[in-house]
Amino acid sequence: QVQLVESGGGLVQAGGSLSLSCAASGRTFSHYDMAWFRQAPGKEREFVAGITRTGGTTDYADSVKGRFTISRDNAKNTVYLQMNNLKPEDTAVYYCAAARSSLPLTSYIKYNYWGQGTQVTVSS
Repeated sequence: QVQLVESGGGLVQAGGSLSLSCAASGRTFSHYDMAWFRQAPGKEREFVAGITRTGGTTDYADSVKGRFTISRDNAKNTVYLQMNNLKPEDTAVYYCAAARSSLPLTSYIKYNYWGQGTQVTVSS
């Protein structure tokens, strides 16, 4: 079992940057694919970025390609999301997720472990 704790959210002006971190408990972090999802008020939770267990493959939502970068450090049991050129429409609660399933990184049902979320607010 994995417990996930996100950090790094906050308030930033449009065009600014934030870096999110997700620390995972347990000794088998490297066995899990990891992802970031986000949920804005009144909207469904959506995929943002994902990374395979070795870090060899990443995937991004079209809306964040070229602006966000997902990475992981298996020695530190941590996955990161670097967010640049933030826009007001990026405002949401950002969730870290973990999965051992072989479903695609973008698949919501792939993930069976979730963090509590961290708020990101981008002002215009």
